[in-house]
Amino acid sequence: MPTATPETNLLEAKPRETGTKNDARRVRRGGKIPAVVYGAGKPATPVSVDPRQVARILQSATGHNSVFDLALDGERQKAMIVDWQYEPIRGSLLHIDLKRIAMDQKLQVAVPIELVGEAVGVKQQGGILEQITREVEVECLPGDIPSQVELNVSELVFGTVLRISDLPKNDRVIYLTDAEQPVAHIISVKEEEPPAEAAAGEAAAAPAEPEVIKKGKQETAEGGAEAAPEKTEKKEKEKEKK
Repeated sequence: MPTATPETNLLEAKPRETGTKNDARRVRRGGKIPAVVYGAGKPATPVSVDPRQVARILQSATGHNSVFDLALDGERQKAMIVDWQYEPIRGSLLHIDLKRIAMDQKLQVAVPIELVGEAVGVKQQGGILEQITREVEVECLPGDIPSQVELNVSELVFGTVLRISDLPKNDRVIYLTDAEQPVAHIISVKEEEPPAEAAAGEAAAAPAEPEVIKKGKQETAEGGAEAAPEKTEKKEKEKEKK
């Protein structure tokens, strides 16, 4: 686990009053963000924290899995960020949930899976590497939480699948995600028909409507030409009778 820097291993919190949404807005107007601290058998405590300190923790190597010192009421206790909310338009932090933790008690967290190496299926077979699962649920002590779990895909070829069971073993970390859960495989590139050829194929397949219409007109005209002599013969016979 990467060692946290002095910038990211401390979060200062101050108790705040809570009740209505106006209280939370007042905290934000003061340059802080509302938060709640719970865990370790203690009641939930509403607090306010510095958004810059929170951002540094979330953007660190271990991200939301970072273990840091929470300074509150003159005491320090280990804590983690377990939930956070962003304002959808401006992207600013709105609220966070903090959990007190004991360094000698195991906890469960989600850790990112990082694919490393160049797959044979990509390099030699012309396929595309697709990552299906991006996180794995693990159980371990707070001090053993990895920033990520690396999975080597160098030998991955068409027809094979890397699964959770293929992740590197670690005596201090237990994988809770189903061992048969697929993580990565090689897929083929879909070949698309060139636009010009596709258009030509559509044109060849389409019925030649102009020719059908033209042919119909010709038949009508020919039929009319054949009917004209019959009318002339009828007129001549009528004259002879008279």
